[in-house]
Amino acid sequence: MTAAVTVTGQVRIDRRALFPPIRLQLAPGLWTVLLGPSGVGKSTLLRLIAGLPIGGVFAGRVENRQPIALMAQDPGLLPWLTVRQNAALGARLRGERADAARLAAILQRTGLSDHAGKLPAALSGGQRQRVALARTLMEDRPVVLLDEPFAALDARTRMAMQDLAAGVLAGRSVLMVTHDPAEAARLADRIYLLTEEGLTEHAVPATSPPRQHADPGAFACQTALLARLIEGAPR
Repeated sequence: MTAAVTVTGQVRIDRRALFPPIRLQLAPGLWTVLLGPSGVGKSTLLRLIAGLPIGGVFAGRVENRQPIALMAQDPGLLPWLTVRQNAALGARLRGERADAARLAAILQRTGLSDHAGKLPAALSGGQRQRVALARTLMEDRPVVLLDEPFAALDARTRMAMQDLAAGVLAGRSVLMVTHDPAEAARLADRIYLLTEEGLTEHAVPATSPPRQHADPGAFACQTALLARLIEGAPR
């Protein structure tokens, strides 16, 4: 079981507070999903946890001593490497040999086996997104950060990749940023809304994720989340 990851504090950009002081804790071994309007600092929180530059000043503390895997919004594929090589890039950069069996299994489950020898230029946008997901899944890390990981996928592929990620990342502490209330309702163990007014938690359905698309509790959660996002402020 992984330990909790906690972010406490505030970010300022050009002396303006991006959000008020907050405290976000990732529950050990569970999926935490973060929603909110664009520009409010969701991706900034991911970058803080990952130890990456944020383009601002952080006054606070990040408590985490565990290795992290990050999937950013941009697939970030190297154009001169094949699908197989991009998926195994982490091991390559560390000077290690990738686990061939794990790589083959992940390429199979992400529907990329038939494209393993192709370069990124020969792939569709959705296929490139799946390569980025495969690369993230190849990193056996206790903390996983996902920034809009399924946004470029069609509805059927999105649900299949959600199920895949939920299975492969079970037992890890996952923080996923999304703009999709339905995705949050389907995958989250915990849901938080971040707005200019701060961070608030939202109730999740009683059933366990990943929930069926027709789950009444997930649908009710999705509707309530959408209402709160439209209102523009937490209750």
